Amino acid sequence: MSFYFFEATAFAKLFVREPDTDALIRLMESIEDNRKLISAATPLEIYAAIRRRERGGQITPEAAAAALDLLRAEAARLVQLPLNPGVLEATKQLLDHTTLRWLDALQLSAALVAREMYPDEEITFVSASTALVEAAKAEGFEATDPAQLKVPEPTPEKETE
Repeated sequence: MSFYFFEATAFAKLFVREPDTDALIRLMESIEDNRKLISAATPLEIYAAIRRRERGGQITPEAAAAALDLLRAEAARLVQLPLNPGVLEATKQLLDHTTLRWLDALQLSAALVAREMYPDEEITFVSASTALVEAAKAEGFEATDPAQLKVPEPTPEKETE
């Protein structure tokens, strides 16, 4: 069974409804929590985005509070990869040979270190950033955008007579 690394732009879709949110929710429901990976920086990055939308008037304080509660609960259920020296060094190396922004490089570096932690497992990198999907593929990951997810629709339960 594979692991899935959810980069912040993908994971955020669970807290801000977008067209591909339903596909992401179906994917999340199909994976055991101990197979879902995020960087320890991801909850903070999403927290900042929610607060920014609240301050900008795009969401109400009540909606922001609800999103933050959901963020805390969801992030606590997943495997959070720490920002250890290995992740920070891998980030520097990515910054040396890619055009990624530092936060994007940090996300991809966490996935790279996860791959070292789970050498016999496949890790699919999930990101809503085209640049990050391409960078992850260049680093040897299977990578996808949530909008491209091929998750089966739930089958309606048959009524028993």
